[in-house]
Amino acid sequence: MSTEVLKALANPLRREVWNQVTRMRFVRAVDLAATLDLPANTLSFHLRTLAKAGLIEEAPERARDKRDRVWKPTKGALSLGSPDSPVADPALGALVLDGYVADNRDLVARVAQWAPRYVSGEDPAERGTLATFTLRLTRQHFVELIERVNTVVDEYREGDDGQDAHTWQVAIVAASDEI
Repeated sequence: MSTEVLKALANPLRREVWNQVTRMRFVRAVDLAATLDLPANTLSFHLRTLAKAGLIEEAPERARDKRDRVWKPTKGALSLGSPDSPVADPALGALVLDGYVADNRDLVARVAQWAPRYVSGEDPAERGTLATFTLRLTRQHFVELIERVNTVVDEYREGDDGQDAHTWQVAIVAASDEI
């Protein structure tokens, strides 16, 4: 991630705005204002910051007129860094990682609150999952697995605008026995 992307995502509100844009797929500042209960002009600033970082872009085909600004997420996965491509700013990278960890704690907590109602039959609808798989893989096979998962996710990314479509937040965490 570039320093610009790190700065954009280190801000918790901007990260929430970005998460909402990815959930909603196409959004105006006024739409977010209603969802997040914040002034539209505040959200416009954060949307422009996310766009400058390359995380979202305008969707002029969805605009009602030339003054109407509709935003959509840019395509592609984000990677904090790797040995081949180190994080641009380690301190900002740590802030972004802390934010992602907090976001995923919230996701696991939501699933954990719902799961007892599902397994008891009180709520029969599939609304989440918490699955753990233990695999013995070489590092190369692990890399191939993640690449295949990313390919499958990309196939489903555009989603379905059908009446019964919902936004699903999917998180994959993997760790070898070395850490």
